[in-house]
Amino acid sequence: MRVAVVGATGMVGEIMLKVLAERKFPVTELIPVASERSVGKEIEFNGKKYTVVSLETAVAMQPQIALFSAGGDTSLEWAPKFAAAGTTVIDNSSAWRMDASKKLVVPEINAATLTKEDKIIANPNCSTIQMVLALAPLHKKYTIKRIVVSTYQSITGTGVKAVKQLENEYASIKGEMAYPYPIHRNAIPQCDSFEANDYTKEEMKLVRETQKILDDKTIAVTATAIRIPVVGGHSEAVNVEFKNDFEVTDIRKILHDTPGVVVQDNPDTKTYPMPIYAEGKDDVFVGRIRRDESQPNTLNMWIVADNLRKGAATNTIQIAEYLVAHQLV
Repeated sequence: MRVAVVGATGMVGEIMLKVLAERKFPVTELIPVASERSVGKEIEFNGKKYTVVSLETAVAMQPQIALFSAGGDTSLEWAPKFAAAGTTVIDNSSAWRMDASKKLVVPEINAATLTKEDKIIANPNCSTIQMVLALAPLHKKYTIKRIVVSTYQSITGTGVKAVKQLENEYASIKGEMAYPYPIHRNAIPQCDSFEANDYTKEEMKLVRETQKILDDKTIAVTATAIRIPVVGGHSEAVNVEFKNDFEVTDIRKILHDTPGVVVQDNPDTKTYPMPIYAEGKDDVFVGRIRRDESQPNTLNMWIVADNLRKGAATNTIQIAEYLVAHQLV
């Protein structure tokens, strides 16, 4: 299995390599790909050294799978070229997510829709993945009417530049700014740029991607996305209104039985999910599960996950694992 990792020297690309090794994905030949300034560098994978190559070189090598994490513009230009060469592309950018001809996949929810004809597959946004993984089984049983979500997002979602900004601010060093304001001892109510409706792109991703993954455009979603000075993962306060009533004990059992979800919910012992514990793990953690007493059929919950793993790299590789297991590549 020849596997290309496009963006191999970036933050998510490095985690992809780590997860490929951890999960023993059947890589016989790794093709690390990066921008021209990184071509010729060496990276190590599974005890062997590999030389970083250009996109042109990687296409000519015809990998069976290409894992993309190099930004939307790169994906728009190069994913079709890889696909034309017979490669199945799993793309981590926003480039293809809302393309009606492309599947938007969280494997535990909708991998069964994939076929050999799907040569470009979209990986959802990190904040969407963790939310829908917890909500999908509840939607199946109770039918979601409306979701109100506020996110508290790790700076790692912005990249290396944001991590450096926070480190500089900790040390009182003036340096390059990833954000328009300091992030240390702050909360910035803007993730990504603003759209015409005054919501940010990150907020609208939660709306559009949730409806697409759950295959239900009737679900109303409204979101506020906030950047906080945390590196371990994204947290979300989620308020869900269902068409049908529920028992909280049943909700807990459904979530407990959902693959990829871990319930951490015990007020007596102050047990609840936090990014400091989610960091480095592949599960989605759910807690603070309680009925919204202000209106019928409504639930509050707190959802936390490592945005670089299940929110990006791990979900991408789980898609690849499904393709291999079902002989779709």
